[in-house]
Amino acid sequence: MSNFDLKKHWENIYFSKQNNEMSWFQETPSTSISLFKIANLSKESSIIDVGGGNSLFVDYLLQQGYEKITVLDISKIAIDRAKSRLGKNATKVNWIIKDINDFYPKEKYDFWHDRALFHFIINKKNIERYIDLVSNSLNINGYFTVGTFSKFGPLKCSGIPIRQYSENDLKTLFNKLSILSSCNVEHITPFNTVQDFVFCNFQKK
Repeated sequence: MSNFDLKKHWENIYFSKQNNEMSWFQETPSTSISLFKIANLSKESSIIDVGGGNSLFVDYLLQQGYEKITVLDISKIAIDRAKSRLGKNATKVNWIIKDINDFYPKEKYDFWHDRALFHFIINKKNIERYIDLVSNSLNINGYFTVGTFSKFGPLKCSGIPIRQYSENDLKTLFNKLSILSSCNVEHITPFNTVQDFVFCNFQKK
């Protein structure tokens, strides 16, 4: 897949499909919300949702009154959808259209959220870069919540190969952080199939 245009692929997905035609879509991102609540962060905390696209996690954060929210996604169309849905509240969010592999943060974060981005990074060098990126971009006592396909999950998503992970895999890779909890979650897709995820909650001590 050396000549594969990842940005073009995702732009085509969001251009051609509605929410109920995307396997990852959730009306309510309940697991992410539950893990976020554990952090008990102040409203001034800095939060980033990588691969956030058209996820409704940002809606929850805005409804709760959080003031420093960043959403990063490779797809402009996905972000434009989210902006349109949020209306005037979209101006309260820092939107970044960028491949995570080309992301160089200008600030540190108290909460880094990643549901279903990390498992798309399959190149060893890029995996190592992402691990360092998370570790170096968190404030002390900051949280990192990651959800990936588990060992029982799909091998591909949207036609792209992914990497499956177990709790132990994630714990080993993100060993600069302290693991707080983990859980397996069965995501029911909009077309009533099941995808098995593993979620891990880490903290930078």
